Amino acid sequence: MLRGNLATRPFYNERAVHLWLLAAAIVIAAATVFNVSRVLRYSRSDTRLATQASNNEARAADLRRQAARLRTAVDPKALEFKAGEARLANELIDRRTFSWTELFNRFETTLPDDVRIAAVRPQVDKDRNISLRIHVFARGVEDVNAFIENLENTGAFARILSRDEKLNDKGEFEADLDALYVPGRAAAAARAPEPR
Repeated sequence: MLRGNLATRPFYNERAVHLWLLAAAIVIAAATVFNVSRVLRYSRSDTRLATQASNNEARAADLRRQAARLRTAVDPKALEFKAGEARLANELIDRRTFSWTELFNRFETTLPDDVRIAAVRPQVDKDRNISLRIHVFARGVEDVNAFIENLENTGAFARILSRDEKLNDKGEFEADLDALYVPGRAAAAARAPEPR
């Protein structure tokens, strides 16, 4: 039998190498488990999103078909009739909100002594602007001009024009005034603070 001197055998640090290899294997195994779990999670999420996208596309296609069916079902003549009725209703509402009392109160505060109003005809256009035709009698042109200036100073009247001016049989000056009536603008001007 051979006998060797164990004391002379070289010492190798194999235990430290095995520990480092074991630690590396554990890290690699943990990383692999993490990556596999992420791949599974993302593939499930991708499948769910693809299913949801296909469902959404099918719903969008169904809604497009329904919209096309509804468009063909709408009668253009009936639609135009309803639009006309809505315009008529809006005109009636505008006429109802037109305050004769407020208008005549403005005339009362602006009317000079030598001018009298014979007729007032309001008209509401498609943009809901109120235009007035005011037929007046006065002693002279100066009185009508004073009335126009007074109306403009209220802020509730704009673009006042005098039309069809003439002297009648009694020697009175007659004129038709056209004006844009904006009562809300005068109320806003009254609420605004005066500049100092």
